[in-house]
Amino acid sequence: MNIILKRSLIGLALAGTTALPALAADISWIYCGDRLDAAHEKYIAEWNAANPDDQVKPEVVGWAQCQDKATTLAAAGSPAAIAYVGSRTLKEFALSDLIVPVPMTDEEKAAYYPNIVETVTFDDTQWGVPIALSTKALYWNKDLFKEAGLDPEKPPTTWAEEIEYAKTIKEKTGKAGYGLSAKTFDNTMHQFLHWVYTNDGKIIDAEGNIVIDSPQVLAALQAYKDITPYSVEGPTAYEQNEMRAIFLDGQIGMLQAAVSTAFLAEEAGMNWGVTDLPLGPDAKGKGTLMITDSLAVFKDSGVEEKAIEFAKYITQPKVQEEYEAAGAAGLTPLRPGPAVDKLLADQSFWKPFVDGIEFGGPEPLFTDYKGFQNVMIEMVQSVVTGSAEPQAALTKAAGALEEYK
Repeated sequence: MNIILKRSLIGLALAGTTALPALAADISWIYCGDRLDAAHEKYIAEWNAANPDDQVKPEVVGWAQCQDKATTLAAAGSPAAIAYVGSRTLKEFALSDLIVPVPMTDEEKAAYYPNIVETVTFDDTQWGVPIALSTKALYWNKDLFKEAGLDPEKPPTTWAEEIEYAKTIKEKTGKAGYGLSAKTFDNTMHQFLHWVYTNDGKIIDAEGNIVIDSPQVLAALQAYKDITPYSVEGPTAYEQNEMRAIFLDGQIGMLQAAVSTAFLAEEAGMNWGVTDLPLGPDAKGKGTLMITDSLAVFKDSGVEEKAIEFAKYITQPKVQEEYEAAGAAGLTPLRPGPAVDKLLADQSFWKPFVDGIEFGGPEPLFTDYKGFQNVMIEMVQSVVTGSAEPQAALTKAAGALEEYK
């Protein structure tokens, strides 16, 4: 999934902006990507035909500029009605009074998989409508397992096994047993959070308390230190997609990645498998980080109520099923249903990506997401490079995060 993580420009506007407020009859939508998705194009046309006085006007903006543009327009007082945003930014938008709540009924909440609604919830209020979800699972290279003397049909189920298998692959084949990403990039934090959520850990609780300095998160950071010697050398040089390319080239034994990697592994002719993320000692069940994108409804567009109505319309089950159908895009379904049942029956490799949701956790919501991200990246990098021990790095991060909660 393409998830945007740019520093919000809240309170600032680009000098010389000439953007004008949308006409009252228009529901302007800042749409992230290179093109309008076919499913969205179809249902926007359907909406417009049924709502001649409330026309949706999408503006396609590249991923790198999309969220910054939405933020800048809102700060300048000429907001789009709706924008596609990373859900991690919703708390910052809400506290800056740039977006409006998007109330959900109990029935609407219950239609989603567990924990999905929590990714858009702050102070018991929903601030966006989920539109895209990414989860991860563990891929393994069966040929490297066999070369290392491991059973190619038995991937690891625990962290201890994962580290031991990585060590065996490195020692027996000379290739990396695991692909650990630690570049100064958002997915360095994301990758680590998968370990946190497979050991019942948390970063911040529902009351806004920083709870990262816990035995569960310490165990995850220690596991990172323990597996680093058996990963690709110099992990701070690689982000997730760069590490994936090395895996697809047959040079890594195990990698955590999204469902899109399954399609790429097939294209590459690999002998591969995918399974649930291995669990830490305190795990209560299968887990994963749940990264969602959502539709935020901006304040003072003049069409807030209709924008909320449209946001729910364009994310309703029948639309989402069509939008998520292109599995190679890496989107995990947001809701259970017959379409997902068929997907799991037709392509069994989807199962771990869905199963991890039950005990999964959201991207933590902070008032300054970029500040939070940088603290997490620095913590991970200090451990994998050996410049800090896990407990010292964790305690330092816990103190630093107080500024951004």
